[in-house]
Amino acid sequence: MEQKYQPIGIFDSGYGGLTILKSIREQMPQYDFIYLGDNARTPYGTRSFDVVYEYTLQGVSTLFSMGCNLVILACNTASAKALRTIQQKDLPGFDSCRRVLGVIRPSVEQLPKYTKTGHIGVLGTTGTVLSESYPLEIAKIMGNHLVVTQEACPMWVPLVENDEMSNPAADYFVRKNIENLLTKDPQIDTIILGCTHYPLLRSTIDKFLPQHVKLLEQGPIVAESLVDYLVRHPVMDQVCSRGGSIRFLTTESTENFEPRATLFLGAALTAEKIQL
Repeated sequence: MEQKYQPIGIFDSGYGGLTILKSIREQMPQYDFIYLGDNARTPYGTRSFDVVYEYTLQGVSTLFSMGCNLVILACNTASAKALRTIQQKDLPGFDSCRRVLGVIRPSVEQLPKYTKTGHIGVLGTTGTVLSESYPLEIAKIMGNHLVVTQEACPMWVPLVENDEMSNPAADYFVRKNIENLLTKDPQIDTIILGCTHYPLLRSTIDKFLPQHVKLLEQGPIVAESLVDYLVRHPVMDQVCSRGGSIRFLTTESTENFEPRATLFLGAALTAEKIQL
């Protein structure tokens, strides 16, 4: 009997979550996926907790209605401002087999493997930094054993979304933010890229990052964590369909979405426009 179409949902406020999807697909090419980008209302980072929660719940509910039992919030802002409320308040009202996961916790859980000094840096959007989500999550999981220092990088996302990664301005802002972070705490030996856009600046980041400092990209970490999650939750794994398909949805016009999305995914794609 053919398995019912039950893809894994990937929700993002914009485009950066495509770097998460790309890594997940590399690890799990046999699974079906639906990617939903709320590109018409991006960015989420400048919005209040209530608005981010409302928008994220709309996205999650839409993916549930399309057959997804598992949804990944491939967005640091949504993970920071909406995930816990959705898990605690809203999931009990859905089918009991539904689950929503984020990108912050998997990154935090990897830190002990990398840091020797116990001093951690976070490069993120202004919204993620102000939310204090990384320091709070690190303290929750690790206690007070790690020292966390953050640096907001408001220019990095516009540089990426306008395909200006090779512009001298990218060098200027990347160098400035890395130097600011390491000046705040010279003992930092591990840095989390706390935004899904930032991997596209990796070559520039590497130019200005001291060799002894390790950089954690979320895509491979989240992909590895998802594989592990499904191993530990075989009932969820069994209901995820495996047809190797990806469906791309956007709240923006497809003419605007497709060229930028291709930049993030590294491959051409065709999208459908929907309303939340």
